[in-house]
Parts: sequence; C-alpha cells; structure tokens
Amino acid sequence: MKFNKIHHIAIICTNYEKSKDFYVRILGMNPINEVYRGDRDSYKLDLEINGQYQIELFSFPNPPARPGYPEAAGLRHIAFEVDDIEEAAAYFKKHQINVEAIRIDPVTNKKFTFFPDPDGLPIELYEK
Repeated sequence: MKFNKIHHIAIICTNYEKSKDFYVRILGMNPINEVYRGDRDSYKLDLEINGQYQIELFSFPNPPARPGYPEAAGLRHIAFEVDDIEEAAAYFKKHQINVEAIRIDPVTNKKFTFFPDPDGLPIELYEK
C-alpha cells in the first residue's frame, strides 16, 4: 500500500459566509461544489487551487472552539507555496489580515510566515 497524494483538508468554520469569502475572494480558491445539508444545518464547500481539489469548508451549528494556539494537539496548520513571499504578505496586509514577520526556515533556508483565517486557523505561506 502507498499513498498517491493528499486528497483534501477539511476545515470547520464558525461563520460560513465570512469564511467562504475569505477562502474564495482573499485566498483565490475556486469553488467546485457547494451543498447545503438541511438535516445537519451545515454547508459543505469544495475548493480547488490550480485545478486540484484541496479544501472542504464545513459549517456546523455551534462547533467547539479550537483548543489552543499554536501548539495544540491535532492539525497544526495548513501551508501554501508562493513564488514571492514579500508580495504575498503585502497582498494579505492590504486586505487587513495580520501577517507575522517573515522568517527563514533554519533547515531549508526558505522564507515563511503565518496569518490566521477568520476562525484563527494558522495558515502558512512558504516561499518556493
């Protein structure tokens, strides 16, 4: 048995419209399927980047808060590769998103930084 690739990442948000706007308009992801599941009072939005299915965005009534930041057990963060980290950071700052200072990974010598999604999920930008 071997894995082929990561199929998707599932994210539960507290405000569906706000998170949908963030992932679609700000991050530039393309919606490929959106379903309202009435029996669960829940939306599920499938998003892609460059033609590859990447994220399932879910809404549920009253989801529990994220346990802690940044070192809670479980999924630590999601990361996106960018060509120019300074340009990417400036883009998010222009949209009033708090981007941390750009740092250098001591192992790879690549630049990286973090910013939060609307629910505080840490998102990393990592320069190619």
